[in-house]
Amino acid sequence: MADSIMSKAATMEIPINSNGDTGTLTEDDSLEQDLQQVMVSGPNLNETSIVSGGYGGPAGGIIPTSSIKGPSHHSAHSPPEDASRGVAVEKLDTVKKWGINTYKCTKQMFSERFGRGSRTIDLELEAQIDLLRDTKSKYELILRLATALTTHFQNMVQTQQALGDTFTDLSQKSPELQDEFGYNAETQKLLCKNGESLLGAINFFVSSVDTLVNKTMEDTLMTIRHYENARLEFDAYRSDLEELSLGPRDAAAVARIETAQQEYQIHRDKYERLRSDVTIKLKFLEENKVKVMHKQLLLFHNAISAYFAGNQQQLEQTLIQFNVKLKPPGSDKPSWLEEQ
Repeated sequence: MADSIMSKAATMEIPINSNGDTGTLTEDDSLEQDLQQVMVSGPNLNETSIVSGGYGGPAGGIIPTSSIKGPSHHSAHSPPEDASRGVAVEKLDTVKKWGINTYKCTKQMFSERFGRGSRTIDLELEAQIDLLRDTKSKYELILRLATALTTHFQNMVQTQQALGDTFTDLSQKSPELQDEFGYNAETQKLLCKNGESLLGAINFFVSSVDTLVNKTMEDTLMTIRHYENARLEFDAYRSDLEELSLGPRDAAAVARIETAQQEYQIHRDKYERLRSDVTIKLKFLEENKVKVMHKQLLLFHNAISAYFAGNQQQLEQTLIQFNVKLKPPGSDKPSWLEEQ
């Protein structure tokens, strides 16, 4: 008996028109299928209930699954069952509202995509958002190239270190070439020391750019994504209100218009609030980006120039000027305990 009821409930169709009311659906079959799919994959409920009628049916048509346990001697209207029924009705109402909202947004998205619906556009803000996405893409390229440079340069420094050690060993074992091996060993060790200083500057540059791109910019883009979702919802409820306003003005229609007006105002307030948040974050992001990159680009230039000019003193002064702390030798290697 319970299996047949569950099968019946799982195959029910819930027609919803463009205004969110039950009735005949006049939209494309594809949109109806999308809505049904969304409703099937909707939010999970802690307590599942079986609905014998449509969403507009009476509360008596809701059968809590927790009560399907075989014969019982308790009354059908006992307080525990009434409480369970109330919770089930509340959760079904939540799912219904979620489904209607998803349907409206999906319909609006399809209408915009196929050129049949209008959308709210803030030209100035949209231009700033596009600029941010383009800037982030270019900064990500800088980050990848700087990281690759660090890897390659670190390999060169390690090679110079090994070469210097080899020259030192040979200078002690080859008396006839002791001087030649000796000054080559000193040269490689000096290059290795300066290379480690340059690596410290480049790593500091990479770390700062990574924070700017993957934390500061990404935080602003997350707010932008919330804003774009709010814009879609706002346009969906705006279109719904405009459609209702063009229809008949009987008592039922007026009630639906008043409800739609309230929903429209709620989503408009949300849209305006998030648009203001995006504007403020874009402003602060631009100021922070200029401040950070001004310092980091100057560091990068001075360190690279000093290293390849062979100016060890200027390289060290650059690290002091920008407060770059070098890691002590061997700090990147795992401890003996970590190797166990």
